[in-house]
Amino acid sequence: MPTQWQKSSFSGIDAEDCLEVTRAEPRLLLRESDDPTAVLWASPAGLSALIRRIKAEA
Repeated sequence: MPTQWQKSSFSGIDAEDCLEVTRAEPRLLLRESDDPTAVLWASPAGLSALIRRIKAEA
């Protein structure tokens, strides 16, 4: 079964450059749609901590 990538809700419906995420137990995979071969991974807790940190500094 092919990987089902989900676009960020901040990307809008017709956005071509966006962040996409998928689950690959026990990790989350992240990529930018304009370079789908460059994939980063994070644990769910690690990604959550990163998002909290970014929001706190915004």
